[in-house]
Amino acid sequence: MLKLAPAQSGDPIWQILLRDWHDDIVTFLRADLPRLIAILLLAVILQRLCKFFVKRMLHLADRQVGNSQRASQLRTMAAIIRATSYSIIGFILLLHILSVFNINLTPLLASAGVVGVGIGLGAQSIFKDMLNGIFILIEDQYNVGEVVKIAGLQGTVENLTLRCTTLRDADGTVYIVPNSQIATVSNLSRDFSIASLPVSVDASANPDQVIALLKSLATEVRNDPAFRQVAIDEPVILGVDKINGREVIYPINIRVRANQKDPVLRELRRRIILAFEKNGIPLGNESSLLIMQQHPDPTAPPAPSTLGA
Repeated sequence: MLKLAPAQSGDPIWQILLRDWHDDIVTFLRADLPRLIAILLLAVILQRLCKFFVKRMLHLADRQVGNSQRASQLRTMAAIIRATSYSIIGFILLLHILSVFNINLTPLLASAGVVGVGIGLGAQSIFKDMLNGIFILIEDQYNVGEVVKIAGLQGTVENLTLRCTTLRDADGTVYIVPNSQIATVSNLSRDFSIASLPVSVDASANPDQVIALLKSLATEVRNDPAFRQVAIDEPVILGVDKINGREVIYPINIRVRANQKDPVLRELRRRIILAFEKNGIPLGNESSLLIMQQHPDPTAPPAPSTLGA
């Protein structure tokens, strides 16, 4: 509390105020300013420590070669620790600064409690967001860097906090999804993926020849040095899966590492086109796209010309 110096009789009011301000400034410089500097210095040190550990976790995540799930977990925990720690440090710093200036915190906290009740009644969704975010982290449903499908949206998780999840789709669009709206999670990057390719072949081709050729092509892709570390299991040719008019479907399934199926499918498509062209195997067409062509009868008289009439 600021104390007023005893006034001497006959002193002008401005001298009394100047003397009181001088005493207050001297007291602040001697007692309160060192305490304030110590609090700010401690907050800066805690912020630097938090930043150091976050950078360390991100560095460890970058070194997790071949273990994408562990790297995603480290990046997610780094984002959560950074956001949570900064909030806690800022709140504690504000309370200590108020105490340095002798501001009574009891009425402030009581008022904040009353206001908090009113805000809580109108912000129940925020509590649901945070509660669902906690369960997402505890149950390890998805992490930063994984490809997921949530709330009808699909994309790569760019950021994950207790309140919301940030996705970026293949077109570059960023979606911010509140965690309370996430009822079902489809994780497309966990453990492994299935590279599935349905090959459409014309019904005139020999099925045994087609199956043998597809098996050979898929095995070549599997053993290719460029995909040996991507494809983790032998390819499976399921045989004739569907017949739609003149179109016959032969599915190919190859188990690959998580989120690594696109390069394998591109190479497999390229080899199938070249091999089918070399062996004279026609690709199939959907029945709705077939065009019936009628060969002209050579004995039929030519159609009369309408030109030069």
